[in-house]
Amino acid sequence: MQQKIIILDFGSQTTQLIGRRVRELDTFCEILPYNKFPKNDPDVIGVILSGSPYSVHDTEAFQCDLNEFVGKYPVLGICYGAQYISHSTGGKVERTESREYGRAHLKSVDNSNPLFIGFEQNSQVWMSHGDTITKIPEDCKVIASTEDVENAAYASSEKPLWAVQFHPEVFHSLQGKTLLKNFVVDICGSKQEWSAASYVETTVEELKKQVGSDRVILGLSGGVDSTVCAMLLKKAIGNQLTCIFVDHGMLRKNEFNNVMEAYSGLGLNVIGVDASEKFFKDLEGITDPEQKRKIIGRDFVEVFNAEAKKITDAKWLAQGTIYPDRIESLSITGMTIKSHHNVGGLPKEMHLQLCEPLQWLFKDEVRRVGYELGIPASLIERHPFPGPGLAVRILGDITPERVKILQDADDIYIETMKKWVCEDGEVLYNKVWQAGTVLLTTVRSVGVMGDERTYEHPVALRAVTSTDAMTADWAHLPYEFLAKVSNEIINKVKGVNRVCYDISSKPPATIEWE
Repeated sequence: MQQKIIILDFGSQTTQLIGRRVRELDTFCEILPYNKFPKNDPDVIGVILSGSPYSVHDTEAFQCDLNEFVGKYPVLGICYGAQYISHSTGGKVERTESREYGRAHLKSVDNSNPLFIGFEQNSQVWMSHGDTITKIPEDCKVIASTEDVENAAYASSEKPLWAVQFHPEVFHSLQGKTLLKNFVVDICGSKQEWSAASYVETTVEELKKQVGSDRVILGLSGGVDSTVCAMLLKKAIGNQLTCIFVDHGMLRKNEFNNVMEAYSGLGLNVIGVDASEKFFKDLEGITDPEQKRKIIGRDFVEVFNAEAKKITDAKWLAQGTIYPDRIESLSITGMTIKSHHNVGGLPKEMHLQLCEPLQWLFKDEVRRVGYELGIPASLIERHPFPGPGLAVRILGDITPERVKILQDADDIYIETMKKWVCEDGEVLYNKVWQAGTVLLTTVRSVGVMGDERTYEHPVALRAVTSTDAMTADWAHLPYEFLAKVSNEIINKVKGVNRVCYDISSKPPATIEWE
């Protein structure tokens, strides 16, 4: 039995954060659409209802059948989840004159209630709602209030049911982790057995059963996800695995050769394919980022399929799909955040079954599994890199010349970051979650270099900090570092005469990784 918490997603941008916080408690969880509660699943030990962009009064508001789980499992409603429970069970939810958004403090907390054990009075929480609960259900009592919100949290006296109008999952709720631990561990009874070691052990056994003696093909990208996926499979099935690394021409500088060398050191059987000419031809004149992704995804399948057909006895295709990929590709509202080339099933012509060993893991969990497998830190700590490569970091159409400009600029940026030691002794590259360079080919700026007047392109540097690949903030890079990188790029990369630094994003917020 693998204990699990079910998180019902009502469309909140922080639903994935709830999942991350539960995983941090060494407890497995599954995020499902609001109306897809799994019936008769013996592994379920508790249920969490997320927030939502809707009001409970909206005609299009998401609704579920509370009878499926209320009274049968411990339940925690968060924000919209708390309002929906109250609205559906005899309470009252009303619109407020102004949206309650930002920091608040719990002026009264019932520390005797199991949800708030260990909480301090006046504890800071994060509010984000336009409605408020003005009356709670008859079988419930208030267990926390703020200055402006009387029913900030309530609990049933008859059923294992709790609800909070604030967001315990976000960083700004300072004791949010305590609240979630109280619910997941103490109330739901999690044994906290979810770990990297246990994941490797169970996944290797599952892969052996799933694949048997069949041959598996894996498309490697050089990134953390596909590398960990490959090593998991290698541990499970050994030489039954064949890897294919397709060079679409838009990788980082010297990436193809460097990655092939690294994989040979891991004992992986890797076939390298240079298909850059095809990709550049099919991308000619394309400027829309989403269209670029789709063309690259289509071409990748064509090239990969052609190579895979040479392995006549293969029956499985393995992919390094991780949980955020699946979440981003289609939200429960039906709106795509970002399409992923490795999400959505397989083309029929490939005639292969799909194997996704990492599909339940967040990025930081993938790294922990990688270390458990003994993969070198140089591969595990690499920054995430988009599958479509530099194509989505070039504003405008793609040409080999523009890719080279971006490769050279990005190489200076990343390599300088790897050599830069901060005041605390830590290397700057390791303090940043992801960094990359964007070439603004749709913009030209006038500059003077020496005695010459230039009319060339700017590049924008981007760096973010994160722990979960779902939310991020811009990295506060040292001015001295930025000055050095800017000077080197302008002096050494022909075609660039201006360097900018992108400081967009405000936590808590999801970000575009590319």
